Amino acid sequence: MFRMNRTTRYGSAAARELHRLYPPIDLHGDSLLWASLIGYDLGRSHRPFLPKSAWFRQVDLPRLEDGLVGGQFFGLVSLPRPRLSCLWAVNQQIDRLDDLCRRHPKRIVKVRTCEEAATAADRGALAAFLGVEGAHAVEGGQDDLYRLARRGIRYLGLAHFSANRACRPAMGLGRRDRAGLTRFGQALLRDCEALGVIVDLAHVNRRGFLEACRMARRPVLVSHTGISGAYRHWRNIDDAQVRAVASTGGVIGIIFSAGFLGGSGPAAVVRHMEHIIGLVGDDHVALGSDYDGMIVPVSGLSEISMLPNLTDAMLDRGWRSERIGKVLRGNVMRLLGDVPVPANMI
Repeated sequence: MFRMNRTTRYGSAAARELHRLYPPIDLHGDSLLWASLIGYDLGRSHRPFLPKSAWFRQVDLPRLEDGLVGGQFFGLVSLPRPRLSCLWAVNQQIDRLDDLCRRHPKRIVKVRTCEEAATAADRGALAAFLGVEGAHAVEGGQDDLYRLARRGIRYLGLAHFSANRACRPAMGLGRRDRAGLTRFGQALLRDCEALGVIVDLAHVNRRGFLEACRMARRPVLVSHTGISGAYRHWRNIDDAQVRAVASTGGVIGIIFSAGFLGGSGPAAVVRHMEHIIGLVGDDHVALGSDYDGMIVPVSGLSEISMLPNLTDAMLDRGWRSERIGKVLRGNVMRLLGDVPVPANMI
């Protein structure tokens, strides 16, 4: 059973109890980028300092504990220039997480599997997962991917805000809407499946996104996005994309960015979740905050300790505890089990 390490300040008693029963897993946060760039110490408590809690200082270990969070996927970000040592930048961020885990071994542990995440929850520790944002970090191909898989990455985003050898972005440098996955991208998808690395389609252009879903033999992921059917925006995915992800058994993490959600407060996040549920049911929805990703979060979710406010918004909509448990944790845990890490990679 996940135990509370500090005094929780946000959310009702009912929401906090649900967090104890289903310790939430957030699919995307960019905090390690700041740890690498400016020495941001995730081991101590911070407060946002920009208006509307913008950009970063939204996550740290004390506030993850305050929010009764059970797992955090840390996105590994690098400049879209492979010759400028993208792989080095990603490895440096992994080093930062390893150092954090060494300094706080009872509070945070790096994990890859659902079993390891469950063990961390039983100990009252945060399960720390890794995901790479953009295939420009592995343009060396299978060898680069293998090295990162050995270091514990659990998902690979095929795109970020620029074109790379695998695909084109939905928006950004090198955007080409009619271009699908390249041969390199198709091979990379297969390599990911073989190595137990979940393919993340956040930021991928629509054609490449749908091609990847058709090719996939394992469930895919959209780690952080909004839904166009709830609010039309270039960053959001449409109903066909939602159905395509669900057809693979995949999961979609809803972002907390006010600009992409088109609403205010935690209810805006729930509205996007409910659109997915109306299309494909409640087995494919999760949390994908994008905290510390240079976003302006919706009010009431300005930083990670406020996460129980989102659970209260689900309760306000009359959601059953079983559905809330799926969204907070269960769907991600299932996904981890459905894309297992091969025994020779553990």
